[in-house]
Amino acid sequence: MSDFISDLEWRGLLADCTDLDGLRKRLATGSPLTVYCGFDPTGDSLHVGHLMGQLTLARFQRAGHHVIALAGGATGMVGDPSGRSAERNLLTREQLAHNIACIKAQLSRLLDFTAAANPARLVDNADWIAPFSFLEFLRDVGKHFTLNVMLAKDSVKSRMEGDGGISYTEFSYQLLQAYDFFHLKKTFGCELQIGGSDQWGNLTAGTDLIRKKLGHEATAWGWTFPLITKSDGTKFGKTASGAVWLDSQKTSPYRLYQFFVNTEDAKVCEYLRKFTFLSRAEIEPLEAAHAANPGAREAHRALAREVTTLVHGADALAGALKASEILFGGSLDGVTEAIFNDVVGEVPTKDLERAKLDGPGASIVDLIVLAGLENSKGAARKALEAGGVYLNNVRIPDHTRAVTSADLLFGKYLLLRKGKKSYAVLTVK
Repeated sequence: MSDFISDLEWRGLLADCTDLDGLRKRLATGSPLTVYCGFDPTGDSLHVGHLMGQLTLARFQRAGHHVIALAGGATGMVGDPSGRSAERNLLTREQLAHNIACIKAQLSRLLDFTAAANPARLVDNADWIAPFSFLEFLRDVGKHFTLNVMLAKDSVKSRMEGDGGISYTEFSYQLLQAYDFFHLKKTFGCELQIGGSDQWGNLTAGTDLIRKKLGHEATAWGWTFPLITKSDGTKFGKTASGAVWLDSQKTSPYRLYQFFVNTEDAKVCEYLRKFTFLSRAEIEPLEAAHAANPGAREAHRALAREVTTLVHGADALAGALKASEILFGGSLDGVTEAIFNDVVGEVPTKDLERAKLDGPGASIVDLIVLAGLENSKGAARKALEAGGVYLNNVRIPDHTRAVTSADLLFGKYLLLRKGKKSYAVLTVK
């Protein structure tokens, strides 16, 4: 168990712990620990920023511990002020129930809910918080907290210092999360809550409540992992087109793969440690190879392969790799329309009237100009004569080549390429 903690530290997964020495001693007993992490179901998909919590839970489960994923059906209706500058929109119970069902499917990729010895649990805090009356909550929970302590929490102070302030609703969030920890301690013997470093105030509220209600000898720890940021300090998991989701319908496996394969050089080794289950013996050679030749991108590809497989499975990884090969001149044999559609979104696309492909077909020279790969027919002919033009990743040696409906991919696409990297797609209408 000491090796387990050391591995988490080596991976950079420890920002703070309420009593690390005490936790080490507890783990040294060899008895499995029960640990939980909460996920507020404010949407019907988690995003890559949530992977830290899921993966850390999964590491505990793989080490033989009991893990609980808590879906905040109750706290999700209130909204956590941590890391936010404005109050979130409140969701209905029906919206939350739908979101929780969707999220469980994503959690099942990383957590084993059917393990014989230590199956993961998914719980909804609405089950025990919803029946609580306001007066009961004030009496049984609220009386254990002073305003001085609550106001000192960073998540509260930062909001109070902002223009919008903080509502009593969000101010109460730390009490609800504290009660979650107490309930799980009492019901399942849960001793450890994990979360991002912005959750420190909420975690310590939980350990305080447990000791006040159960006595100072009660064991309870809070463990935070660092929030992941880019090198410039901006939020991890955002792209120009928005968040990178774990739902394949929102962010395809190909786009997830591309997100991680394009990780900035300065962060790729850190992400290998934090976002994969590769061992130290597997990661350190990748780090050495990256230091020697970052341009080879060996570490980037390993990271993207591992994360895509964890989130979507081996078949989805194969599809993502196939899609990636298309933009490097790979064969289109066996490519599905879904995979090709992912690629279409990566390159300039122009419309083409289907009628132009009828009869003798359209001139390849005209299509090169239409696609914007060359500015004139003369330049297009020169590119063709030089052997630098490809239709559907097959070289076109003849500038007199006619393009017909028989050349269409999936009955509606033409993929044109000039040189190694200039791509365009024509979509027939």
